[in-house]
Amino acid sequence: MNIDNQIRAFAGSFILISLVLAHYHSEYWLWFTAFVGANLLQSAFTTFCPLEIILRKVEKKTVS
Repeated sequence: MNIDNQIRAFAGSFILISLVLAHYHSEYWLWFTAFVGANLLQSAFTTFCPLEIILRKVEKKTVS
């Protein structure tokens, strides 16, 4: 799985998990959903994604 697909999988998972938490625990988890969405939006325009940096570092460690 390439890094772009991994980022989409992480983002989708975080959004779904936060929606479940907002439904069963506290509506304040929707702020986390908004944060993930805002990060996806800004990365589309700036091509800066913190998760991509982390995944690339992890990939280097596992290859070495």
